[in-house]
Amino acid sequence: MHLRSATAADLPAILDLVRRVVPLMQAAGNRQWTLDYPNEEVFRHDISQGHLWVAEREGHVAAVAALTHNAQDPEYAQADWDYAEPALVTHRLAVDPAQQGHGLAAALLEQAEVLARQQGLRVLRVDTNSENAATQRLFPKLGYRFAGEITLAFRPGLRFFCYEKRLAD
Repeated sequence: MHLRSATAADLPAILDLVRRVVPLMQAAGNRQWTLDYPNEEVFRHDISQGHLWVAEREGHVAAVAALTHNAQDPEYAQADWDYAEPALVTHRLAVDPAQQGHGLAAALLEQAEVLARQQGLRVLRVDTNSENAATQRLFPKLGYRFAGEITLAFRPGLRFFCYEKRLAD
C-alpha cells in the first residue's frame, strides 16, 4: 500500500471508485452519498486545496479521503466537543469494495494523524451517517470517541454520528 496526495490525474479512478461504493451504501440503508455527491467538482476542489489523499494498492487507487482543517458547518457545534478548537477533519472516506479488508481506511486515518501533528493540531474529527455500521466499528478501534449525533441542514432527513480523537503530546 502506498499513500500520497491525489492529483487531477487520479480523478477518473476516484470517480469510478465512488460509483461502485454509492450503490452498496444505499443498499445498506446509508443515504449519506448519492450519485450526485461527492462529485468531480468536490474532488477537484479537495485536490486544489491539497486535502485529497489516496491509498494505492497494486498500483491502483483503492481508497480516498479528504483530510481538511477547514471550519466545519455550524451544526457541528451540536456535538460533544469544543467546536472552536482547531481540528483536522476527515471527509469523503471511501474504499473500493474490491479492496476492503486491507486496512486502507485505517491507513488514511493514520495519515490524518501525521498531518495533524505536522500542522500543530491536537484533535482529529470525523462524522458518519447513522446507518454506516462499518465506520461506526472502525473509528473506536482507532481511538476515536463517540461525540454525539447531529443533523445537517444541507442533508435533511439524515443523522450523523460524530467522533473525535485527541492526540497525545
